[in-house]
Amino acid sequence: MSTINTVTEQLTRAGQVIEHDSFAIIDAEVGSHTYTESQWPIVRRMIHANADFDFNGLTDFHPSAVRAGIAAMLAGGTPVVADVEMICSGLSQPRLAHFGMKTHQFISDPDVIDAARTEDTTRAVQAMRKAHRLGLLEGAIVGIGNAPTALIELVRLIREEGVRPALVVGMPVGFVSAAESKDLMAEVAEVPWIVIRGRKGGSTLVVAALHALLALAEAKQKAGQA
Repeated sequence: MSTINTVTEQLTRAGQVIEHDSFAIIDAEVGSHTYTESQWPIVRRMIHANADFDFNGLTDFHPSAVRAGIAAMLAGGTPVVADVEMICSGLSQPRLAHFGMKTHQFISDPDVIDAARTEDTTRAVQAMRKAHRLGLLEGAIVGIGNAPTALIELVRLIREEGVRPALVVGMPVGFVSAAESKDLMAEVAEVPWIVIRGRKGGSTLVVAALHALLALAEAKQKAGQA
């Protein structure tokens, strides 16, 4: 099976065949959708990650989201700031390294825990504030898959403190404020975003979306070198 991508593909031919066959099944079974040519590979990989066709329709994009995400990756060295360690663990380190990218998360840092207790907030809120203090949010790709309060705080930082991430992948899962946090993010015009409407989401979906963006970035990189 030929492909222009190498870094963002499965490492074995057998793995590549399984993954591409899975994508072909999704394409055959998904029915109609309204996503663009650049948006669909992201949604398809999210469906692949959870075997859930509901993400066809629930996934929503800021008009500049895909372009901004690819540009941030191709720029090299763009940080990925996550709300939880699971996202950092799930992302392929070789794929990130190809673009000089590193992951950051602060949810279990002692100072974050202490601040959350002192201020009676969540660790996720304090973790976003710490990322801001460290200057990591500016121009970053931010992935939120677990904590709605992290996404709500990020929106506040964007609106009140002028923080400008390159892209926000906001997909927290849950029953308390999860849907509301994503609707809030989708009201932001100044910063590109990808969100999942409603209660569904999770770190696995953030990882899938970022892996799809990495593949799109590599394809553009290879096309530019041809």
